Amino acid sequence: MNLFYQIYLICIALPVFLIATIITSLITIAGSVFDAQYWGYHPAKLWSKLTCYLLLTPIEIKGKEFLDRKSSYVFVPNHQGAFDIFLVYGFIGRPFKWMMKQSLRKLPFVGKACESAGHIYINNASPHSLKRSMEQAEKTLQNGVSLVVFPESSRSEDGHMKRFKRGAFQLADEFQLPVVPVIIEGSYEVLPKNRAFIKRFPLTLRFLEPIPPYGKGPDNVQATMKKAREVMEEALPERYK
Repeated sequence: MNLFYQIYLICIALPVFLIATIITSLITIAGSVFDAQYWGYHPAKLWSKLTCYLLLTPIEIKGKEFLDRKSSYVFVPNHQGAFDIFLVYGFIGRPFKWMMKQSLRKLPFVGKACESAGHIYINNASPHSLKRSMEQAEKTLQNGVSLVVFPESSRSEDGHMKRFKRGAFQLADEFQLPVVPVIIEGSYEVLPKNRAFIKRFPLTLRFLEPIPPYGKGPDNVQATMKKAREVMEEALPERYK
C-alpha cells in the first residue's frame, strides 16, 4: 500500500501540486493589483485545499463555533511540519495574513505571490524592519482580517511544542486582539522536518477558545503567552505532550 501511495505521489500528486503552485502564484500576483484582500486569500485557499486533498487523507476541523466571523484574531498554531501551512490556509475559513520569515521571500513564484497578497515579512535582526512590520500589520488587521503566527517560529523536530517566542503575543497586545490557540494534529506524521517522503495520516485542525487581552503592556504579553501555552499543551494528544 505504501509503495503504491508513493508512486501516486510522485507520478500524480507532485506534478499537479507544482503546476497548481505556479498558476496560483501568477493569479495571486495579477489579482492583488486590483484587490489584495480577495485575490491574496481565495486562490491560495483553494490551492491549499487541493494540496491537502491530494494526500488522500481524512481532514477534520473542530472548534469553529468559538470564532466570530466579523472579528480579527491572532491565531497561534503549533508547528509540527510542512503541511501545517496548507491545513491552516485551506481551512481557517477567513481572510488572514501570515507573519513570515524574510527568507521565504526568495521562494520562486510563492515569495512574490505572498508579497503581493500583503503577507508580512519580518526580519528579526533589524529594528527598522520590526517597526515596518508592525505598521503593516496595523493596516492589515481590519474588517475581520486576522493574523497567523507560529509562536514556535520553526517546525518541531519531534512533534512536541518548542519554546514560544513573544512576537505573536506582542502584536495581539499592541492591537488588543484576542489570541486563538490552534492545535494541529497529524502533520508531524505526514511530513516532519527531517524526512523527505510523505506518509498518509489523518490531519486535524482544532481551534481553542479565544484568549482576550488581560490588559495592555508586558504583563498582558506574558500572561497571554503563558495561557496559550498551557491550554495548547493540555489539548495536545498524549503522543505530543
